[in-house]
Amino acid sequence: MPRIRATFRRLTAPLAKFLRGRPGRVLLVIAVGLLGGLLGLTLGGHVVTPVGPTDVSLALRPSWTGGTTIQIPPLGALRLDTHWGPIALEASVTDLRPDEARALIESDNEVDRLTNQVGTELRHGVVILLLRALALGLGFSFLAALIVFRSLRKAVLALTTTFATVIAITVLTWATFNPQALAEPRYTGLLANAPQVVGDARSIVERFSAYRAQLARLVGNVSRLYAATSTLPTYEPDPSTLRVLHVSDIHLNPAAWSVIRSVSTQFQIDLIIDSGDLTDHGSGPEDRFASDIASLKVPYVFVRGNHDSKSTQKAVAAQKNAVVLDGKLQEVEGLRIYGVGDPRFTPDKSTRDDNVGADQLHALGTAQAQKLRATGTTPDIAVIHDPNQAEGFSGLTPLALSGHSHERSTKLLPTGTRLFVQGSTGGAGLRGLEHEKPTPIELSVLYFSRATHRLQGWDDLRLGGLGLTSAQIERHLEPKPDRPITPPTTPPTPPPTSPTFPSQWPTSTPPRTPTP
Repeated sequence: MPRIRATFRRLTAPLAKFLRGRPGRVLLVIAVGLLGGLLGLTLGGHVVTPVGPTDVSLALRPSWTGGTTIQIPPLGALRLDTHWGPIALEASVTDLRPDEARALIESDNEVDRLTNQVGTELRHGVVILLLRALALGLGFSFLAALIVFRSLRKAVLALTTTFATVIAITVLTWATFNPQALAEPRYTGLLANAPQVVGDARSIVERFSAYRAQLARLVGNVSRLYAATSTLPTYEPDPSTLRVLHVSDIHLNPAAWSVIRSVSTQFQIDLIIDSGDLTDHGSGPEDRFASDIASLKVPYVFVRGNHDSKSTQKAVAAQKNAVVLDGKLQEVEGLRIYGVGDPRFTPDKSTRDDNVGADQLHALGTAQAQKLRATGTTPDIAVIHDPNQAEGFSGLTPLALSGHSHERSTKLLPTGTRLFVQGSTGGAGLRGLEHEKPTPIELSVLYFSRATHRLQGWDDLRLGGLGLTSAQIERHLEPKPDRPITPPTTPPTPPPTSPTFPSQWPTSTPPRTPTP
């Protein structure tokens, strides 16, 4: 131990000698002053200001890179590289005043008035923020030096140094301010899939008046979203509720992973069910797209769609949290789930308004349901890509999940089975550009009772597709969650001996370059 202390004294001796000298004492005073100023800035650099019908929290934070972050819960955040420096600005929507929001939504005149109001209120909030931060920063700097050194002269030196540093940061921020950053925001959360929520960024840069108008429009959009969620029915999921996220028809849209990841976190999802068409052509290069499944950190149940190949299925199965179902039943998070892949492989075929093979698919689904019923096993959920095939499971399971049509719908069949058809969680991928109206991004949060395994209610989430700015959440309640499930009253039609589908499974891996 004495040897260690001697070594430590020998190593620190030059530093101690420097600090005893005049330059060292001056630097120590400056360091204490700056640390006190930073503490004061952190405590004082915070203010809540009204912006239209919302309350916005503005805060200054130490940062290596500077910039501005706008938090819009539950949508996500926008990151703007507005400036460089050791201080960043954070803004977050903290509250909404329902009466003012309702007036804004119902009156066009209110939106026009909001354009001027937003700019004035934000400017006032930022001025108050800066004055508070400056006052507390200088005050804490002076007090810190006075307490540590017990010298008025050194406290004044620390105060002067902190004030000079503030001036330097202000000049640096002004010199590095980049108005083009408004045209190049980075989005996280649900906003990653709706960048148009801030409007035409180019016009924002060119004209500040347009920026104010668009900012007012953003406040209006957020108000509409909050107003919509505040009027949802009173069903509140509790710890005994199992939360399942139903997605479908991602079609190679990488933005879908951001949506799924954000919703999984915000809604505390226990399980994700994907009813197929993860890819577009089922080709080898597309297999890498499945690697993002592992980042979701919850079980991911998958059935093959008509755009997915056997190679796609293997790529999904390779992910450690994936559960691939192809003609089998498996218990996941307490739910008994049966799934079967689509019998077709039609990667170059449009899926909209597709009724080819509908009768054959329904007959096939009926036969598969009969075979499963013969084993005496009743699934809590059946997952089948095509709704026609899924409808064949009527009377066997309380809930059948499907996709394929790129349009969400649900209906309660006479047997008591609910057929739930999901829209496209990928906005139909590039196929979404082929139509006059963009395909919206749709996914749903399903709430199950852990005790009965029955569906209690669900939230339908819908984001406007390419070119749209809407975000919508709808709450639905299952009217009779414990209703009896009865077999069909009419005997099932026997399936054809050799079903004729548009395209049968290939015997080899799909080509790397699909035929158009």
